[in-house]
Amino acid sequence: MRAGSPVSGGPAAAEVGGMSNDTSYTAAGTGAYGDHAEATRHSAARSTLNGLMTWLGAAGLAAARESAGLQATIDQHAACVRDALGDPEHGPGAVALAGYATGVRDALIEAQWQLPPTGDIDWAHLEWPALRLISICALARAGGLV
Repeated sequence: MRAGSPVSGGPAAAEVGGMSNDTSYTAAGTGAYGDHAEATRHSAARSTLNGLMTWLGAAGLAAARESAGLQATIDQHAACVRDALGDPEHGPGAVALAGYATGVRDALIEAQWQLPPTGDIDWAHLEWPALRLISICALARAGGLV
């Protein structure tokens, strides 16, 4: 099986909330193949983060610019994500952030949690999952990843 191809016999990649659920990318190997696999991982990670930013992040961060309370809450969530990913000083990279976002998304799918369309969101009363996903977008933007 090639890196970057769907798992044989598995379901095709789908998109949920702007984030692809194709997790079949690997970085096994060294040399040219390993470099290509690593580039593929970074490309897939940036794609995931861009999808999340388009789906929720841009609107959420715009709302946070208008509300100091929302911004403070997003900053607190971002600090938790940085701490969880082990690089509180420099911030996490694209692959780590995308992996974290994918884990949150998968847990939300399993719990059948749904976010209303962004035009219908009450930004003053966001639930934890939306805050955590927006904080991932904030970190990605701050790190120049989106």
